[in-house]
Amino acid sequence: MADAKPKARRKTIITCAVTGSIHTPTMSPHLPITPDEIARESIAAAEAGASIIHLHARDPKDGRPTPSPDVFMEFLPRIKQACDAVVNITTGGGHGMTVAERLAAPLRASPEMTSLNMGSMNFGLYPMLERYKEFRHDWERIHLENSRDFIFRNTFKDIETVLHELGDKHGTRFEFECYDVGHLYTLAHFLERGLVKPPLFVQTIFGILGGIGPHPEDVMHMRRTADRLFGDQYRWSVLAAGRHQMPILTMAATMGANVRVGLEDSLWLGPGQLAKSNADQVRKIRTIIESLGGEIATPAEARAMLGLKGGDRVAF
Repeated sequence: MADAKPKARRKTIITCAVTGSIHTPTMSPHLPITPDEIARESIAAAEAGASIIHLHARDPKDGRPTPSPDVFMEFLPRIKQACDAVVNITTGGGHGMTVAERLAAPLRASPEMTSLNMGSMNFGLYPMLERYKEFRHDWERIHLENSRDFIFRNTFKDIETVLHELGDKHGTRFEFECYDVGHLYTLAHFLERGLVKPPLFVQTIFGILGGIGPHPEDVMHMRRTADRLFGDQYRWSVLAAGRHQMPILTMAATMGANVRVGLEDSLWLGPGQLAKSNADQVRKIRTIIESLGGEIATPAEARAMLGLKGGDRVAF
């Protein structure tokens, strides 16, 4: 009797969120700020195994988040020229940015993918104030304190606008960021209306104050709910904030999840150990996944899995 053909191993997509708009320059000397730093960190993360690079921009003078398309265009072409990773631009931006500001860079760049938060929410960063006595820049303390009375806005109309302006007009697909169970139901609403098309890339997020917590039961509940709502029409990915990053991602990887790392989500590599680069986190989670018998998806494989338009159809 002939041996059964070995079953192909599942490929895991690693996303790396390189800088974000949550952490501030005081918190880590390794947080990329300038376009040069963001480009260099993105390329290194791709070389380490990330097939998707998720990007925000910062003012190179003081590190504050900026929606400026001009700043984005200082690093986007360099990343594309140096590696084949999928470039994923934020539509969340940073605290206080309007929808028009948040859309300015992706509308110019016409990327393969952008993030899309699936609802309005409290987004509490202010507990981090207790960890730092002094800040390098005045804006940092204000940025954290203002989150005590801040609601990140993404109404149904806002989401419809992003889906139309980027999805319909540019062929951009989305990393649907779901910070709580209700966000999964919102995404199901748009799927039922035909405004989003499978395969959905559902990024479930754990440990942000204002969203679902980082308990393993929370991860299980989000997975069960997504399975019930989307069946085989989605690809599941997981990110966890701060010290929860690697433990939650390891758990999720054993359940078949794709994963997201990066200094946007956590500044740490291990207890009390700052990550010196985004690539450090990519290498660590890659080692964990491969030790569990998994394989890492290449950019080409990620594009096929998510139905992306291809890097030759972007505007940078």
